[in-house]
Amino acid sequence: MTVRELPNGYELDDDAGRVDVDAVWRYLSLESYWANGRSLATTERLVREAARVVGVYEPGGALVGFCRIGSDEETFAFLFDVFIMAEHRGKGLGLEMVREAVERGRHAHLPFYLGTRDGHGLYRKVGFDVPNERQMMRPGTKQLS
Repeated sequence: MTVRELPNGYELDDDAGRVDVDAVWRYLSLESYWANGRSLATTERLVREAARVVGVYEPGGALVGFCRIGSDEETFAFLFDVFIMAEHRGKGLGLEMVREAVERGRHAHLPFYLGTRDGHGLYRKVGFDVPNERQMMRPGTKQLS
């Protein structure tokens, strides 16, 4: 389990049990363009079954950012549902959350994939490239057989 302090009292934590699934669901189903209308039951299952989650928490402990990783544990990892709530943006939290997800932990050596239409600048900072305008890929360090 990883807990890391960030500036201004924020924390990163990859404990899935700490994730406020209702907050994730509210953001994804009401504010995101990629998961608009996703059900709470589906959100609960996706958080529970994720290979890893990373949450960002404000000083009071409320969840303000989230992402999850799906992986076959051997050949690839996929970054899903990345967000920082609007009132907490501009503080470097999204970059630190994504960096934690792709550069640390048991999936760091794998190639990472993600789909986005608006986060290219942030993802390039952690090694993703743009094979086309809607998908990005970050090469892994592990040789595939």
